[in-house]
Formats: sequence, C-alpha cells, structure tokens
Amino acid sequence: MQTVWLMTCAGWLLLIYLAVGGIYWLLNAWAAVRLTGSVRRLEHLCPPAPTIWPKVSLIIPACNEADTLEAATRSRLGEDYPNFEVVLINDRSTDATGQIVDRIAASDPRVKPLHITELPAGWLGKVHALQKGTEIARGDWLLFTDADVHFKPGTIRRTVAWAEQRGLDHVAALPAIESAGFWLDVVLAGFLRLFFLGIRSWAVENPRSSAHIGVGAFNLVRRAALERTEGFAWLRLEVGDDVALGKLLKQSGARSALINASRHLRVRWYGSIREMAIGSERGAYTVLSRFSFARAVLVGTTLLGLEMSPFLALLAFEWPTMQLAGAVTSGLALATAVYLVRWARGPVLPALLLPVASVILAFFVFRAGYLGWRRGGILWRGTLYRTEVLRTGTRVRFP
Repeated sequence: MQTVWLMTCAGWLLLIYLAVGGIYWLLNAWAAVRLTGSVRRLEHLCPPAPTIWPKVSLIIPACNEADTLEAATRSRLGEDYPNFEVVLINDRSTDATGQIVDRIAASDPRVKPLHITELPAGWLGKVHALQKGTEIARGDWLLFTDADVHFKPGTIRRTVAWAEQRGLDHVAALPAIESAGFWLDVVLAGFLRLFFLGIRSWAVENPRSSAHIGVGAFNLVRRAALERTEGFAWLRLEVGDDVALGKLLKQSGARSALINASRHLRVRWYGSIREMAIGSERGAYTVLSRFSFARAVLVGTTLLGLEMSPFLALLAFEWPTMQLAGAVTSGLALATAVYLVRWARGPVLPALLLPVASVILAFFVFRAGYLGWRRGGILWRGTLYRTEVLRTGTRVRFP
C-alpha cells in the first residue's frame, strides 16, 4: 500500500514538473518565432542614402589585444563609408597592443591613438576607456565596437542610412561568431538562445517596452541621444556595459533597434570552454546571481531543471504517457534550438546537444557564484573589483 502511495506521489510530482517544463519550452518556441520575425537582417535593408553622410566615430577599446587588434582594425579601415574616424584606445595593455595602435595610427590619418595608463577609482576599465574615447571623438554617430570584430565593407554605410531613414538613436547589430571548436559551439548555442530570449529581443524596438539590448561588437549611438543621458558615469561599474548602454539610452527616450548582421560582422568570441567560463564570471556573478552564492545555486539549479525537464521525462519508464509527452517536448526544445542557431547562421549539429550545453551553463553559474563569494568580487584582466563596490553600480538585471 505504501509503495502504491509513493508511486502515486512520484507520478504527480513528475507530472507537475513536466507541465512546468512544457510551458517553459512553449514560451521558448514562441519567443524564438517572435525574435526572428521582428529582427531584420542587415543584408535585407535597402535604405536611401542621406543627403549628407554624418560623421561616424568608431571607438575601439583594446586591453591586451595584440593577437587580434591589427587585422580587425584593418578590416574596419577598409569600410567604404565616406566620412569616418577611428579612435583606437590602448587601455593599460601589457603586451604589444600599444605599439600596434601607434603603427596603425601612423599609417592612416583617420586613426586617433589614445593611450590610457591609469584607471581611476570607481570605474571599470572598459567603461572608462569608452568614456575617454567619446571625449575625443568628433562624430555625429558613435560606433562602440570591440577590438576583435571584423567588418565587411558596406556595414556602416547601410546601417547609418537605415538609422537616419527611420529616425533611430541606437542600433545594436549581432555578429556571426566564428567557430573555435565543436564543444564550444555546443555551449555558445545554448548561451545565445537564453540571452536572446531572456532580454526579450523582439521588444527592443517598441518604445513602450522596457526591453533593451546592446552588443559589444556593434553599438551605433547618435551622439545627441547619448548627451541626453547621464552618460558613462552612470555605467562606470557595470560589467555588462554593452547591454547597460542600451538600457541607458532606452530609459532616456532614445529609439533603439536590433539587427542581425551575421553576414557583415564576425568575431571569435572565445577560444575555448575554459575561456568562456572565465569570461562568464562577470555577468553570472553580478547580473544573474546578484552577488550571492546562494542565489547562484538557485538560479543554476532552476535553469538546469527547466532546460532538462523534457529529457528527464524520457526516463519515466513506469509512465509511458509521460514518456510520450517528454518526447514531444524534447522535439520542441531541439527544434527551437536548431531554429535559432540557423537564424544566427551558426552550426546546427552542436545545437542538438542542448542537454550538454544546459549542464555546462549551469556549472558556469555555480562556479561564478562560488568564485565571487570566495574572492569577494570579480577578477577581470588582472584587477579585482570588490563586491561592495560593484553592487552600487550594477544597472542590468535579469529576472
């Protein structure tokens, strides 16, 4: 009798768990369709040329980027935009980045070199570099772009023309992410899906929505719109500076948009899973865990439980109906993952290993929470930023 009772309780618990997981994956699929239906592809945009091309300032911060900086910068100097400058920033680098900055500047008059040797208290390095670059930039539009991003000719021309036509103040563009290995692609496919859906990408263009986004590879901002905000001082301790810049602009009334520029921009984000684990420490500890190891455990466990729910239901051998429901939901989950990765022009096969990505991403959250608690902050590019300091300046929040 007791065995029957336990089986009944287990069955009901499994049913509730599967139902919650099914709702989660239905929402994932719905959001994926909304995202791909609302975010335009850059190659599909055919805006008319403005009467006068506004000046664009590319602001490129670089800290120990000697391996990638020159080739990526040369690709941007190959742009066909008629009126642009490049502010190339060496931010306290200890490798050959400074020499590369000077060499590129000496070979092209459009390049303004800027060397930063000290970081003031109360600022993160990259945000401080962006602030200093903005101070010497002279463009009507400011294009904040990371040091390792490669541009296809015509990217800036088409984006600026579209922004001018529609009266936009901010355009964030998604790049193609170069493959650095199969297993890293597995994790990236899972991360990008969760990122796109978590920030409600489809609602960014809606002025009545609080949804906002920023992309480190390509954040194009109208200077006049940035001057109406509190500026980079408001972001000085924000580790997710690119997304927070979108929030800063959106809450000031700026018109923002997101485009898929995977045919025009490319970047190798991480070189290995280990690099991604280290790179994820900042956002996982500050944004997801909100500086709490206990919350990191809660967030990581909840994420893992929701992501894995349909696949775990396949193991319910005593309940064939639940196994069938798990199989259907598993198919929906995999279809959603493949659908999004194809839209982003990533490799399809890694997306099919969704359960593996979910386990690794949950581990990243656990790891970041533990390391942040043990260190008392985040360690980034050789500098320890204390929790009590970061807590006062974190602007981005995910549910």
